[in-house]
Amino acid sequence: MAPPAFSDIAKSSNDLLTRDFYHTASANLEVKSKAPNGVAFTVKGKSDHKTGAIVGQIEAKYTDKPTGLTLTQAWTTFNALDTKIELDNTIANGLKAEVLTQFLPSSKGKGAKLNLHFRQPLFHARAFFDLLKGPSFNGDAVIGHDGFLAGAEVGYDVEGGKITKYSAAVGYSVPEYTAAITATNNLNVFATSYYHRVNAQVEAGAKATWDAKSGNAGGVGLEIASKYKLDPNAFVKAKVNNQGIAALAYSQVLRPGVTLGLGASIDTQRLAEPAHKVGLNFVFES
Repeated sequence: MAPPAFSDIAKSSNDLLTRDFYHTASANLEVKSKAPNGVAFTVKGKSDHKTGAIVGQIEAKYTDKPTGLTLTQAWTTFNALDTKIELDNTIANGLKAEVLTQFLPSSKGKGAKLNLHFRQPLFHARAFFDLLKGPSFNGDAVIGHDGFLAGAEVGYDVEGGKITKYSAAVGYSVPEYTAAITATNNLNVFATSYYHRVNAQVEAGAKATWDAKSGNAGGVGLEIASKYKLDPNAFVKAKVNNQGIAALAYSQVLRPGVTLGLGASIDTQRLAEPAHKVGLNFVFES
């Protein structure tokens, strides 16, 4: 089994701390369906807390498993037409190639990117090329053995001939727990994270972050979170950070294909002020 990608070295703790907290939008709706010919359709929409504006997209995805070809097309409320073509294990074993394009009809803006993912049992490397802006290159690689992980990332401006960013990370991952230390933003932002699957019902994790540029003035940011599985169809999550922001989430499968999510964020330092957020999430699948 190939090690995770560089951005996923701390994925378990990051997912626990960020995913399924529904207060980030006042309302969110996602509808998924699949046509008889295998084309999967997804419609997403969400309402912003501050502006009340509704943003969303409609997406169609077709996968041809025998050839490893996947075609995804999306149209967003920003009037952006996005297309992704993926070839997985077609050009070479372990190699996945992606071509992404974007067209903005109103401004005639265009975008084109090429992404390459190469996975082997002890090695995972990625390369991202922005063909029109720059052009620029971002790449990362991870090596892994017996649960130990080490990776690095670099960004390069092809036209300017200079390195634009670099990062590094180390970690240890087994099914029951993971731990990682990352140094991003040109080795200026340091984060250490921990995730523990306590048992089949309980997960716990924490993350500490320090920005070297801010020095002692910025202090260390700390987040802790936990997830409890009530039954096969429901779970609750909670997290709190050192700024006193607490978040709660509840997810329930109402019936097969229908999932309800409720979320709230509470600023415990400003309980009497309108600094709190609530959110509602609906997912329909067929």
